[in-house]
Amino acid sequence: MRKRDIGWMVWLDYDEKKRLEKNAHSVGLSQSSYIRNLINGYKPKEQPTEEIFEMLKQLRGIAINLNQIARKANALDFIDVPYYQRTCKKLDDFVSKFEKEFMDMN
Repeated sequence: MRKRDIGWMVWLDYDEKKRLEKNAHSVGLSQSSYIRNLINGYKPKEQPTEEIFEMLKQLRGIAINLNQIARKANALDFIDVPYYQRTCKKLDDFVSKFEKEFMDMN
């Protein structure tokens, strides 16, 4: 038996229909689920793009490199300065790219 047994017809113009389709798709919900979420006061968030997942993968790699540098420095009481500088440069580049693409900072 259906949990929701009340049908409701809504009239939209073309632009509203397209916006509803786009918004529901961007959060990974059906149009009905999207509307129910809005009615219940919840604004669903957009799903992360593949680009964001790729950037997270890059950030994890940089974090692993920094952790390796820290472990080596702790164990040997020595820092591989060129490797450290390259890793810091990667981190700086990553932060700049992230800010430019996702936070609109230049």
